[in-house]
Amino acid sequence: MTTLLLVFAAMLLLAVLVSAFVHRTVMSTAVLFLVGGFLLGEGVGDVLHLSPDDEIVNTLAELALFAVLFTDGMKAGWKEVRGAWRLPGRALAGGLPLTLLITAALAHYVVGLGWIESLLIGAVLSPTDPVFAAALIGNEKVPPRLRRLLNTESGINDGIALPFVIIFLAIAQGSGDLHIDELAIELALGVVIGVAVPLAALALERTRLFAVAPKFEPLNALAIGMLVLALSMATHGNLYIAAFAAGVTVATVGDHYKESFEEFGELIAELFKLGALLVFGALLSPQFLSEVGWSGWVFAVLALVVARPVALWVSFLRSKLSTREQIAAMWFGPKGFASVVYGLIVLESGIAAADEIFHLVAATIALSILAHSSTDVIVAKGFDSEEEVPAWFDHDDDPDEEKTPDDRKGPDGKRAPEDKKGSGGRGKDAAQPGKSPPASPPEASEPSGASGSSSN
Repeated sequence: MTTLLLVFAAMLLLAVLVSAFVHRTVMSTAVLFLVGGFLLGEGVGDVLHLSPDDEIVNTLAELALFAVLFTDGMKAGWKEVRGAWRLPGRALAGGLPLTLLITAALAHYVVGLGWIESLLIGAVLSPTDPVFAAALIGNEKVPPRLRRLLNTESGINDGIALPFVIIFLAIAQGSGDLHIDELAIELALGVVIGVAVPLAALALERTRLFAVAPKFEPLNALAIGMLVLALSMATHGNLYIAAFAAGVTVATVGDHYKESFEEFGELIAELFKLGALLVFGALLSPQFLSEVGWSGWVFAVLALVVARPVALWVSFLRSKLSTREQIAAMWFGPKGFASVVYGLIVLESGIAAADEIFHLVAATIALSILAHSSTDVIVAKGFDSEEEVPAWFDHDDDPDEEKTPDDRKGPDGKRAPEDKKGSGGRGKDAAQPGKSPPASPPEASEPSGASGSSSN
């Protein structure tokens, strides 16, 4: 434990020191910690010695996922979630089951697993994790409906996938009891705890008996999250549904706590995330990766580039998403901590294919972290301005997109010069003979003496 803490502290310091550089490249802190864990793990650096059976592996993955879902839930309120439910509803009701089935088909035909085991691995890999698409979800230039879609979907699908994992695992074990009633209670408890605890805590704060000092407001949201976590674990409620529901409830009822907790909460979630990635990377020893086999790696690649893209393409037929929004949603279904936790549940179950399933899950998650956390910045920049949009984005499919001054370009690809008086401009707003020049919008106005053209 001391060695792990020392390594984590050193890696964290390194990540902070290079953070400004990392943000300008396809490298990310997630990749840094994953690769760092691998290089310091068994068979390479031999500094960290961890196995999937170690309790810290499961604990860190659970805490990281809980913290991420709680902070992500606080980025929206019930009003926003209800108002934007149609697209996440399509992703959850259509995309998730289709992803599960396509992944199962790949596991059966590519790797050769039995159908029950294939459905089990499909359930394990069907949840998505918003952590590895942070640059996309956190970029305000990305359309809000796309950000809400990815955030809401990932906040709820972890809890929805768990019953499928438990049911298919029970069938694989030959058990006649599928635990349907227990699963229903677990999900219901998660919702109740996630809503009731924040409501009670914030109601107490509004009474005359209590008053929260401004400097302790971030700790109030933290205390609510910790209480939700403890009660969920004590009552066996669904941790992930409870976390997301609690975050959304705090954002709805305690708006000021949402603002005060935002930066503090994201730092806590980041710490848990990076710790879990370091531990997960240490599990991926060269021997472990060699045991995956070529068919396993083919499966891992196809699970990322075929399963979710096809499932969401079908789910979003006739939707109002633009082409580039659909492509972004189809690609960003990163596998993360929920799949790690569910994979460990399968590994501990003792079924015949447990070890093979965990190897496939780990390989897919590792590839997903590398691929998605290295491309979120690139795809997010595609929404920034015309100059940064990749050629494969189709702007004609997004009729609602506002055109900015950066979008007005001449035949040579450079911005057309602007003239405040309307003369000499080549854009559509240029003055025409016999017509008065259109009034400039407020945001386009410039101080006196400012140049009306931009040089490239």
